[in-house]
Amino acid sequence: MLVPFLFLYIPFVFTPIQSSAGSPSEYQLKAAFLYNFALFTEWPEYVGDTLNLCVHGRDPFDEYLAKLDRRRVGARRIVTHRTSTLAELPNCQVVFISRAVIGQLPRILDSVQGSPILTVADSPGAVQQGVALNMVTQHNRIAFEANLTAARSQGLNLSSRLLRLATVVEQ
Repeated sequence: MLVPFLFLYIPFVFTPIQSSAGSPSEYQLKAAFLYNFALFTEWPEYVGDTLNLCVHGRDPFDEYLAKLDRRRVGARRIVTHRTSTLAELPNCQVVFISRAVIGQLPRILDSVQGSPILTVADSPGAVQQGVALNMVTQHNRIAFEANLTAARSQGLNLSSRLLRLATVVEQ
């Protein structure tokens, strides 16, 4: 069942970032990546039927993230949130760490340690610092890096289909 979704969204992986009015914006594409990351991540059964997708710090997604609200990821549905405190993060299953708060990354990762939370960023070096998935721009295209050790330490399994598309996989 996951294979059709992969082919449906693969064009986003290889779509160039362009500024013309008809082309998707950078954060419209990154919102699609967040959805794909959720699709190809396996959470423990006890997580429940809702995937709380949280943006921690300033939200760069504008209206694009709202389009993910109520979308299905298997039997679960996505609910998006904006968070500003570390105390809110344990209620999330996916946390996008915005560039505005990347300087607090060690504290953010400490606050979610041991919980089934997929951490995602779009900042240079984030994977090496312990973020599970990091979106990068290469040759005017959005790609991503994966930290398999970080994901597994959170009790998450990243699909091999997802990992094959990563430009870097830290193990």
